[in-house]
Amino acid sequence: MRLTLRQLQIFIAVAETGTTTAAGARIALSQSAISGALNELEGLLSSRLFDRVGKRLVLNDVGRALLPRARAALDDVQDIEAQFGMGPVGGTVEAPAIRLRVGASTPIGNYLLPALVASYRRTWPAVSVDVRIGNTREVAAAVARLDVDIGLIEGPCHEPDLRVQPWLEDELVIVCAPSSAPPPAGSGAGVPLEALRQASWLLREVGSGTRETVEQALLPKLHHLREEMQFGSTEAIKQAAVEGLGLACLSRCAVEDLVTLGRLVVLKTDLPKLARRFYLVHHARKRLSGNLQRFVAHCVASEMAEGGPEEISHRME
Repeated sequence: MRLTLRQLQIFIAVAETGTTTAAGARIALSQSAISGALNELEGLLSSRLFDRVGKRLVLNDVGRALLPRARAALDDVQDIEAQFGMGPVGGTVEAPAIRLRVGASTPIGNYLLPALVASYRRTWPAVSVDVRIGNTREVAAAVARLDVDIGLIEGPCHEPDLRVQPWLEDELVIVCAPSSAPPPAGSGAGVPLEALRQASWLLREVGSGTRETVEQALLPKLHHLREEMQFGSTEAIKQAAVEGLGLACLSRCAVEDLVTLGRLVVLKTDLPKLARRFYLVHHARKRLSGNLQRFVAHCVASEMAEGGPEEISHRME
């Protein structure tokens, strides 16, 4: 075998940091050692892996194709080390340095993922989880760039290189401050559609999965939404709604705390049930390591425990 794991580790470090100097600082090697190993790897593959742009090294098409396979190879080695309690040089250590990189769109990252990570690490304490939170478009783009290993998103995915697996069904509710609730059509009736059309709406930014889902759910019935304000986070929308600035359509799990406190009310309307699907996404060319497969299975098992659909696979192929 002519390729070495050290060469792949150096290649990944350069790909993630952009310079041989920064890569050397990350893995405790000199800049000259990094450059030499990288040149040797490119020689073995008979291909350049980076475009040289000024002082930075940017992955070319060959390097982008190699990156997920190199990460998968190192992930597999880390799995073996974790199973046998081995450190990077073969010595026994208390906890191997295994890190999963998870991207999550805002509602999932704020309200669901912390409990999922905590319960996962109770079973696998040696595995750390780094979480990046953004809107659906940002998370999907991070997965496509392989900046994160897996993404959990709440809206449609428009990245062509990603594999998408349905996950949780999430109920959406329309909320507002008790003092600004539109009157119902009559006793026991819901808020009429015309009142919702005239109301001011608090919406997420363009690119948010929540916004795309809300528009898909409401526009066929309301025809337009009078946008009062636009926000970059669910928490900001919640607080704006509490202050009486308008109506918001948000995940029930995101507003349950303020509804329980009486600071927000869930409106009964004549609309059909509002719901959306959460998704798990990963790069089509990335083979999931054992640790990632266990994390995916844990997420799905948690969903199944809450009565989710049985057809969802416990493994992303």
